[in-house]
Amino acid sequence: MADVSDPNIIEAYQDVRSDKSETNWLLLDYESDRSDKLKLTATGSGGLTELKEALDDSKASYAYARVSYSNDKESTREKFILVVWIGPNCKVMRKAKISVHSADVKNVLRVYSIEVAAREKDDLNEDPIIAGGASYDGV
Repeated sequence: MADVSDPNIIEAYQDVRSDKSETNWLLLDYESDRSDKLKLTATGSGGLTELKEALDDSKASYAYARVSYSNDKESTREKFILVVWIGPNCKVMRKAKISVHSADVKNVLRVYSIEVAAREKDDLNEDPIIAGGASYDGV
């Protein structure tokens, strides 16, 4: 079971969700290799590009992001995404716990439209993530 009791996590989550905040992503990491306690390690306002730079190839992390997009010039919408990051150099025992810990994280970072299982930073390129949403252009 992952410990997601750090009050900074909830505060950052609410900040990312707020229309009044510039913050559009947060990153959670484990306190250490031997700990199952998650802590808020970073937030930012530079979107998925900035978030990708914050990811560590040797870690498993969780991220939550707000992405704005539009299908036309008349409207802009937002999606919230949950990212489960398993870096290519992440230790085997940490990888083994991710599926169980993800459920605990989802109890805190509850509202999202897309979950992205990222193994490489290119998995967080914005265009494919945005394309995964609803299309209102008609069929």
